[in-house]
Amino acid sequence: MKAILAVLLLLAVADPAIAQLTVAEPWVRATVAGQGATGAFMQLRATQDVKVVAARSPVAGVVEIHEMKMEGGVMTMGAIPELAVRAGKTVELKPGGYHVMLMDLKKAVREGDVVPITLVVEGANRKRKEVEVQAKVRSTTAAGHGH
Repeated sequence: MKAILAVLLLLAVADPAIAQLTVAEPWVRATVAGQGATGAFMQLRATQDVKVVAARSPVAGVVEIHEMKMEGGVMTMGAIPELAVRAGKTVELKPGGYHVMLMDLKKAVREGDVVPITLVVEGANRKRKEVEVQAKVRSTTAAGHGH
């Protein structure tokens, strides 16, 4: 399956105090000329409770974790300070929900490109680890909202 080939990355358990985080099916929505932002999507699963507290990528000047939700009948989107990943549960970053927002793009991202993204994960003991993700760029016709 192409998604499995896309990447399954593990956070090394050199420090047993921080959980192992698995990233599955990472992808980024392709951009068109002049588009300054796009979204990255993936599935996260951890062996212990952790929080994703930051993200970065060399393709973007600003990288934030965002949430889309309905408020008073209006869909809103905005940055959140952290994203909890509970032990044994999968958190899906998907169009229309949680996602990694890549803004101030340094160049267009085209279908077939691979975008490196670093997730900063914090364990219950406040120790932080970085998880490197290689997200394949998919067509702008991929399902979801217009990031």
